[in-house]
Amino acid sequence: MEYQINQLRDYSSLFSRSEALSWLKMDFTSINYKIKRYDEKWLKNENSTYLDYLKHIYSILAENYQNEYIFKNEFLNAWLIKKLGETNTQIFSEFRVGNSRADLVMFNGSSKIFEIKTEFDNDSRLTLQLQNYEKAFNQIFIIIPKSKLNIYEKQAASIGIITYDTKKDNSFTIHRNANSNFEIEPSTIMSILHSNEYKSIVKEYYGYLPQITSFSQYKVCSELIHEIPLNELNKLFINTMKKRSSGNALSSRYYKEFNQLFLALGMNRNSKDKMIDSLKTTIQI
Repeated sequence: MEYQINQLRDYSSLFSRSEALSWLKMDFTSINYKIKRYDEKWLKNENSTYLDYLKHIYSILAENYQNEYIFKNEFLNAWLIKKLGETNTQIFSEFRVGNSRADLVMFNGSSKIFEIKTEFDNDSRLTLQLQNYEKAFNQIFIIIPKSKLNIYEKQAASIGIITYDTKKDNSFTIHRNANSNFEIEPSTIMSILHSNEYKSIVKEYYGYLPQITSFSQYKVCSELIHEIPLNELNKLFINTMKKRSSGNALSSRYYKEFNQLFLALGMNRNSKDKMIDSLKTTIQI
């Protein structure tokens, strides 16, 4: 079936933070609107649920409209969720690094960052983004449509490239692996860490926490963290981020259409189950 681009964009708006928060409140106004506008013929079964409909829409988007949500979610399902089986692996979405916000990051034995560029993106901001990421992460990957390889292949050879092929069941392939970099920048690490985290690093490395106030803690801890050898700081940073809670109520088997939403909203299993239960409500228009 052929779909107009405006219809696909309209469908894609369903997979957003604000929509998910509405579902938790049993507010399905936006879904009802989409059904009335496009899919009343689909609604043949009186027992169809909002969960059924969203799975249906996701399959349409995955086949016809690889926007950022689909890209992220498919990569989560195909690659990163498998890493959660490893000890102390932690994954975050929309992770701020300096003046940039990375699509996905992962901490296990090293730190990895993934920047996604869809068919609808350009590379105008990419150089600045990569410069920011190099200051804090060991490996950097850009995830791109295979059709755009000639554009992004020009990036520095140290940057890994993962291609996404919509013609082969949305498969991902490493085109070029990322080099490892351990020359992290302490000031960028400080900008990422929460106050309890940078104080914990200082205490762990030096064996004590100096006398500080809420006004002096950032300055004092920053000066001490700048004195830590970079290879040691890199390990301390990774271990600290692995302790930060991200929810990680992710699954490669059940409700995988929503994994990126679970991650973006930091949902634990209870909040995930609550959302899914609400979506099992029978559609009422």
